[in-house]
Amino acid sequence: MGIVITAARTALPLPDETAASSVRLASRAAGDCLVDAGLSPDAVGVLINTGVYRESNTFEPALAALVQKEVGMNLDYLAAPMPVAGFSCDLMNGACGVLNAVQVAQALLVTGSTDRVLVTAADVHPGGRAADDPAYPYADLGAALLLERGTEPGTGFGPVSLRATDDGDSSAGTRGYLETAGMGAEGRGRITVEREPEAVRVERLVALAADTVSDYARAEGLGLDRTLVVCTPVGPHFADRLAWRLGLDPRSVWAPGAPGTAGGEPLTAAPVIGYLSAMERGLPPGKDQLLLVAAGSGPSVACVSYRSQG
Repeated sequence: MGIVITAARTALPLPDETAASSVRLASRAAGDCLVDAGLSPDAVGVLINTGVYRESNTFEPALAALVQKEVGMNLDYLAAPMPVAGFSCDLMNGACGVLNAVQVAQALLVTGSTDRVLVTAADVHPGGRAADDPAYPYADLGAALLLERGTEPGTGFGPVSLRATDDGDSSAGTRGYLETAGMGAEGRGRITVEREPEAVRVERLVALAADTVSDYARAEGLGLDRTLVVCTPVGPHFADRLAWRLGLDPRSVWAPGAPGTAGGEPLTAAPVIGYLSAMERGLPPGKDQLLLVAAGSGPSVACVSYRSQG
């Protein structure tokens, strides 16, 4: 019995919102998942929030607790008709965070610790509008997945594979931080994102992703010829270069960008966007499964196979 996606949603800031909020975006996407699934918030036992960039650089309390409150999930379990303690936590690992959360959810669901897990991912510029900071590369964007145990044999997620390199180069990959020494009175609305030269960064991620996918396919007996590889858009032609490294048709590797009017790149929400895009477009002929690949700072890569129910 595998772990399946019951519902998935994304969320963008509303036109009348003067400042984006990762809490609002994550809770809006999570609430939409529950509506799609026909469930009340109290039907979810665990919420895992994976967003990295937050309004006003907020790090305490855990944003997962704020999202849980907005969603209305198990706020008074003693008074509920079917009492169950709700739990929420933050899990931060950049672009790989959602797949890390899937791995945690698998352990919780397989052991029967809970019946459903909500995974949320939302990133916003600390100042409230990513468009106002040309040096900030990411979109103000939220997403959510509702996960539960599947009913059809051979469906759901496979094991999650994680790989990272550490060559001691502090300038490698991507770093986001607040320069506290010079933050001044407006520091809570600022963030600095540094990335190594694009050509170097993309090449390192392509190489690591190709090795990770190849080893995963070999270990799990996964036929890449019948798999749609959906990866994060980490740079120009990343999907094409990954396809070449893997010896696949370029149409078999796909890196969708941010949805709708969102400017910038998706960060933690990227795997959810990839899954939704694949479901909306439909799998190409001869493909019957997905391989979600997330690549980000470190550099680090996570991947997991997925076969839908029905």
